Amino acid sequence: MATNTPEQSLLGKPAPYVDHYDASLLFPISRLPKRAELGLHGAVPFFGADLWSAFELSWLTPRGKPQVAIAHITVPCETPNIVESKSFKLYLNSFTNTAFASADEVRDRIRADVSEAAWRGASSQSSVGVRILMPDQFDREPVQELDGLSLDRLDIECTQYTPAPELLTAAFDEKPVEEVLTSNLLKSNCLVTGQPDWGSVQIRYSGPQIEQGGLLRYLVSFRNHNEFHEQCVERIFMDIWKRCKPVKLAVYARYTRRGGLDINPFRTSHPMSPPPNVRTARQ
Repeated sequence: MATNTPEQSLLGKPAPYVDHYDASLLFPISRLPKRAELGLHGAVPFFGADLWSAFELSWLTPRGKPQVAIAHITVPCETPNIVESKSFKLYLNSFTNTAFASADEVRDRIRADVSEAAWRGASSQSSVGVRILMPDQFDREPVQELDGLSLDRLDIECTQYTPAPELLTAAFDEKPVEEVLTSNLLKSNCLVTGQPDWGSVQIRYSGPQIEQGGLLRYLVSFRNHNEFHEQCVERIFMDIWKRCKPVKLAVYARYTRRGGLDINPFRTSHPMSPPPNVRTARQ
């Protein structure tokens, strides 16, 4: 089966806005090549999901009245594919002039279509999670920053702006700790277009204490790196996992939205529920 590549997507290319429902607009891209770069083949040493928020979702009632909603989509990291974000935006835009009987029908359609794209090529398939929020629920959507001790408080010199895992060190000869560390200084670039992706990251771990200055320098080192959100978070997870050897590790990033979509990957070494899909102030 032929594999889609990022270069074959509509990223960075003119694209017509289709305003009638079209599931074929979704463009899956295999996770395998980027995972192979990290030395991952077959089963991966983490669990997790990609938490999507869609803020530009609209459709028509059977009587032609527009509806607006927010959608939260949860794509398990076990899926063989990610869904390229511009194609996701174009797909959601295709609902604009299409009539649906109810928000439940919209939810079920999104769930079926995204599940098919994310699991395409797999021997067995499961489902993504989809939650639709109507306007009477919007005021229940809180804004909250990531919990944890901010690494950004450190007054450090930064000189490396491509991923430098050698900056990561830990105190292997000292008593292990449990910490939750955060930073708002994560920035990378789109793999195809080079456009900036701005994010915040939370690192929760137990094990040898990670040297915080080196960890912050490492996160800053993504500043000129071209990779999709999901791939950056898996790279961060694997670099910390290999270099600092925690007993448990969870990495969670929340990226600012583009085209009405934000993508928030979560990876953990042990089974646990994904964090609540609560947006930060920058999102």
